[in-house]
Amino acid sequence: MSELLVVRSKIKDVAKGMNVSGDFADALSVEVENLIKKACERAKENKRSTIQPRDL
Repeated sequence: MSELLVVRSKIKDVAKGMNVSGDFADALSVEVENLIKKACERAKENKRSTIQPRDL
């Protein structure tokens, strides 16, 4: 796993009243990385060099 893309304390803030397993942030970071990569691909397909919310 590369650098963590999410903030562990913020995850706990959003998941109020729930326990958060130690490896949840790592798994979420992988998902976020995949979303960003897909957004980049979509922007390139549309001949743009800027990713935008619509690319999600």
